[in-house]
Amino acid sequence: MAEALPPLHIALVAGEPSGDALGEGLIRALRAACGGRALRFSGIGGERMIAEGFESLFPIDDLAVMGLVEVLPRARQILRRLDQLATALRADPPDVLVTIDSPGFTHRLAKRLAQRDFPIVHYVAPTVWAWRPGRARKLAGLVDHLLALLPFEPPYFEREGLPTSFIGHPAVETIAAARAQAAAEQAEGNSFRQRYGIPATAPLLALLPGSRRGEVAKLLPVFVATLGKLAKLHPDLRVVLPTVPNVASMILTALPNFPLPAQVVSAPAERYQAMLAADLALAASGTATLELGLAQTPTVLAYRVNPITAAILRKLLRVPFAGLVNILERREVMPEFLQERCRPDLLAAALSPLVQDEAARAVQLEACQRVGEALGMGQSPTPSERAAAAVLRVAENQRKLLNKPSNLLLEQRESS
Repeated sequence: MAEALPPLHIALVAGEPSGDALGEGLIRALRAACGGRALRFSGIGGERMIAEGFESLFPIDDLAVMGLVEVLPRARQILRRLDQLATALRADPPDVLVTIDSPGFTHRLAKRLAQRDFPIVHYVAPTVWAWRPGRARKLAGLVDHLLALLPFEPPYFEREGLPTSFIGHPAVETIAAARAQAAAEQAEGNSFRQRYGIPATAPLLALLPGSRRGEVAKLLPVFVATLGKLAKLHPDLRVVLPTVPNVASMILTALPNFPLPAQVVSAPAERYQAMLAADLALAASGTATLELGLAQTPTVLAYRVNPITAAILRKLLRVPFAGLVNILERREVMPEFLQERCRPDLLAAALSPLVQDEAARAVQLEACQRVGEALGMGQSPTPSERAAAAVLRVAENQRKLLNKPSNLLLEQRESS
């Protein structure tokens, strides 16, 4: 009887909710690619990765902080966690380590692990096309392979000698699955609006003030004031807040101040159903604005950071837009209101036409359709499947370099 192979140990490190979502999809795709082979997943992840059987060394909230100045009060704790994680990975080396986005933390971790006998795959290319292009060369010296979400990114890193795979954006998978689920629920008479008592004729606004506590603290008061202005123009407007568990309590506490009926949802499936059910959205800049675009929900984008952070970024940025839909379209499809322009009067004025003006809505919908196609919407294999295949190839190649017996002779879906 053949001896059973030991579990394939894949370590993953995600530092914020968007990385947790990417990790969840990657874990599922790795399991599918490996068939019945035993897999072990450990590192740092959030609730979504943990629900897939992932072992997290400490809570992801310890790392979820955004901004150049905002990170300073948490710097000591983050450095302690960095030491803790590096020590754990040396003590229990994985077959491959996948670091997911969060470059401020994950790149430091890779540097700490310079002397290692396992490969590192970094998931989500740094935006060197937007600012600090020198990061491409630095990353090439830290990791063994890069997974890029955008079609124009690989050349920036390949010219520095870093093998890079364009996999597409996993958000296309998430929205496609949510759309299929919504269609099935609609057929059963259990649509999102029906579950939450939202009239079919009422315009529904999705409000997304961010996934980090600092973002919500800065943006939610502005968003609530914006609702006050919209309530006078559209008194039948309803509000849904698709959020994540780590900030849901902050939003629930603020609900009594809302001038319009509002519903908070934080379960992943419900979040995406809310995006699809909404007629328009006001959202913090980030992955959510891309998800809303793929959901065909016209969106206004807003953001605020510490003024010092903003001043530094303005000197460094090389692109004119913050939103990914706008960057890919090379024009302001989703109206952007950043820093001093993030004001209730301006936001309300930009949102109001999206309630009923079909021409204004069509401009966004057509552009978002093109963006979805560019990022792999409806294509096979999916971005997560391509990512899984690349991770397994890197692990297999490393075993060959070290002259170790190969335990990775698995049926894999080749990326296209």
